[in-house]
Amino acid sequence: MAAFLQWRRFVFFDKETVKDPSENGKNFQLPVGIAACDSGRGHIVLGDMDGQIWFLTRSLQLSSFQAYKLRVTHLYQLKQHNILVSVGQDEPGINPLVKVWNLDKKDSGSPLCTRIFPAIPGNKPTEVSCLSVHENLNFMAIGFTDGSVVLTKGDITRDRHSKTLSLHEGNCPITGLAFRQAGKVTHLFVATLEKVQCYTLSVKEYPRIELDTHGCALRCSALTDPSQDSQFIVAGDDCVYLYQPDERGPCFAFDGHKLLTHWHRGYLLLITHNNKSPSKSEFGSRQTSPTEKHILTIYDLDNKFIAYSAAFDDVIDVLAEWGSFYVLTRDRTLYMLQEKDTQTKLEMLFKKNLFVMAINLAKSQHLDNDGLSEIFRQYGDHLYVKGDHDGAIQQYIRTIGKLEPSYVIRKFLDAQRIHNLTAYLQALHRQSLANADHTTLLLNCYTKLKDSSKLEEFIKSNESEVHFDVEIAIKVLRQAGYHSHAVFLAEKHMHHEWYLKIQLEDLKNYQEALRYIGRLPFDQAESNMKRYGKILMHHVPESSTILLKRLCTDYQPNKDSTDRDSLDRPAENKANPEEFIPVFANNPRELRAFLEHMIEVDPFSPEGVYDTLLELRLQDWAHEQDPGKKKVLQEAALSLLRSDHTVFDKALVLCQMHNFKEGVLYLYEKGKLYQQIMHYHMQNEEYGKVVEACKRYGDSEVCLWEQALGYFARKEENCKAYISEVLQHIDENNLMPPLLVVQTLAHNSTASLSVIKDYLINKLERETQQIEEDERKIRQYREETAHLRTEIQELKTCAKIFQKTKCSMCNSPLELPSVHFLCGHSFHQHCLESFAESEAECPTCTPENRKVMDMLRAQDQKRDLHDHFHRQLKCSNDGFSVIADYFGRGVFNKLTLITDPPGGKSGAGNLEAEFSRDLLINTKRNV
Repeated sequence: MAAFLQWRRFVFFDKETVKDPSENGKNFQLPVGIAACDSGRGHIVLGDMDGQIWFLTRSLQLSSFQAYKLRVTHLYQLKQHNILVSVGQDEPGINPLVKVWNLDKKDSGSPLCTRIFPAIPGNKPTEVSCLSVHENLNFMAIGFTDGSVVLTKGDITRDRHSKTLSLHEGNCPITGLAFRQAGKVTHLFVATLEKVQCYTLSVKEYPRIELDTHGCALRCSALTDPSQDSQFIVAGDDCVYLYQPDERGPCFAFDGHKLLTHWHRGYLLLITHNNKSPSKSEFGSRQTSPTEKHILTIYDLDNKFIAYSAAFDDVIDVLAEWGSFYVLTRDRTLYMLQEKDTQTKLEMLFKKNLFVMAINLAKSQHLDNDGLSEIFRQYGDHLYVKGDHDGAIQQYIRTIGKLEPSYVIRKFLDAQRIHNLTAYLQALHRQSLANADHTTLLLNCYTKLKDSSKLEEFIKSNESEVHFDVEIAIKVLRQAGYHSHAVFLAEKHMHHEWYLKIQLEDLKNYQEALRYIGRLPFDQAESNMKRYGKILMHHVPESSTILLKRLCTDYQPNKDSTDRDSLDRPAENKANPEEFIPVFANNPRELRAFLEHMIEVDPFSPEGVYDTLLELRLQDWAHEQDPGKKKVLQEAALSLLRSDHTVFDKALVLCQMHNFKEGVLYLYEKGKLYQQIMHYHMQNEEYGKVVEACKRYGDSEVCLWEQALGYFARKEENCKAYISEVLQHIDENNLMPPLLVVQTLAHNSTASLSVIKDYLINKLERETQQIEEDERKIRQYREETAHLRTEIQELKTCAKIFQKTKCSMCNSPLELPSVHFLCGHSFHQHCLESFAESEAECPTCTPENRKVMDMLRAQDQKRDLHDHFHRQLKCSNDGFSVIADYFGRGVFNKLTLITDPPGGKSGAGNLEAEFSRDLLINTKRNV
């Protein structure tokens, strides 16, 4: 039970007497003899003692019509339909009539009356005490002074579609009725002077529940809004009770004799006077002395305060319409109670420092978040000034999201207020509204307080509850020396760079850092090994080498048991081992093991791997003193060179730097640098190697023999044996002219004539034999040429007798017509036409003639190959032979083929041309 004496009183309504605009500011006068009132649908409805129903509009325009002949006793205006239900009398005596009016339709200027029926329970004449109509127009309840309740079910606007039944009977007058709709369930609250009951109308038997054993006076009950769960209010002299359909609710101790109860938009309106009723037997005791005052009190039950209280003279009723309350008094005066706006009410509360009440009021008025935040701020400022810093920070926390955090933070930067500041910053992070500076400040607060438990709770929150910038938090924790917390945060949120930086630079935990890298995805593991590889290699070389081997072959991150399913996925990631060679700058032993592992696992490793490994092996070879081990290292180095994976230039430089003779010679031979091989032997004065090189590579480069001869010729030592061997090979292959050989050996003072005696004799003998052979061929060619010229002359001057008797094609006896060629072949004409490609050429001689013609065309094409001729002449050791070859091809002659000489005569100058023409062109004759 809440005592109203504890409630604060406010003036949240402005009282104003309604003025008549047509009477120059005089008070508005209500009609005389008002007996019933109601409001809704934009007008106030009044019923008087003369049977008229009045309508008052917002512009204070009055209109009326005659509803009853005698008087109007009850009115009920529906809120969702423009339907008015009235109870009145048309005849003297106790004979109340119920009329239903459709205000949207007119009948001779008056509203249309759609239904009339007498309100007599069980044909017993009794007066109507109260009336209630359901908004769905399906129920209407009428209460009587004899304790009866008549329920009309169906369409209340029509007689045909409704039925009337007696719902309740008793001895105590009915003082209040109210319908309650909750979903599909309909209840009817019934209040008498002694009891409060509830009927369930949605069930056929209409079950009844008795809620209380005391009731209320007439017009002292009401139904709350649906926002208040549509509770039934019963106002007794001592208390106000609220009821649910199945139980009694809260109770409020509002003292005073109640005359009228209303509920509107969260406010409870009570009309009381100071003198209590002598007894409840006086039904609806409403008769008061003209001098007594009625007290109107407006209660806010949610926020527990009195919104307004004032005294009025003999109040008829209080109605709510057009956003205000209207008080009707017996002296025909109309008062308006205009509610103050929310901001004005809040300012009144602020002046009295009633911030809690202001907050509750703002919430009940559905004030937006900005307005609530401003109230919280002012309340916080008030508590801060009073020194209640804990309470102030709680209010400031409620402003998060609307109030700038710096406004609060500046107030609590004092070291003594660090606990309050910490609480505010925690709330800021929980709402994910903290920036990097707020995170830094909160962590600094934790570190200043040395509150490790709070710090761990903050950073070890679930992933879905992270409300701060993780990277900023890691920086602050690291700077404050909380390395373990920083490491935990970096690992949890996968800030790999920060984790490794703290482990390596602060904690010096190299093994753990290496383990962590081994669990990262390929790209991140690769980049971090490039960044921290040198540090790790310096402190944990073996483990680092193992990780690099994995990274460059078939890398798969090390997973926990919970990630076992991810191990089934094949990994195709391989790093380039060449990029990690600088990591091993000061660890040659690990580098060698790494490189050897790479070429063993992947023979197609990058060339840089082979080059670096070659350099390491050559260094070992150069510093090794044991002949046996040196031989093994030599073979190992050569095996790399033979693998064809090294860069030729780099490998050659490395071999030369370390004076690795076998490698240098192998690379020279591999690169076909035969002259370099011989020069290498010449520099080292290895005469036998020089001759051997000439024998091995002389076929590829014949100039080696000439260079060898010049090399030995410049030596002053006794090199006769080598000179003789070189001369023998030159002589056998005719590599140098004899004169050039003599000139070359003339530079050697130790070489005598005996050295080249045999060479010169053999050379002269071969020259003599060659001359004799050439002379023999000349004589042969001259004889053949003379024979051919004689034959040509005979063909030109003498008749040709054809004595062939058989066809050269089918070998059958010749028959006319036949074809004879000057070459001596004869053919049947049909054989020639069948087998010959051309009638002008002999089929038998054509193949041979074509070979000769192809040779001539080839010579013609080679005549213009000047570049090829000069290049061959320059590269050849025997230039005379080249010139003779081209001369024989006719390069230096201009061949003119004359097919039809002028005048029909042939001169001596074109004899060869005519010979070629007659040899290749045969004349066809038909016999």
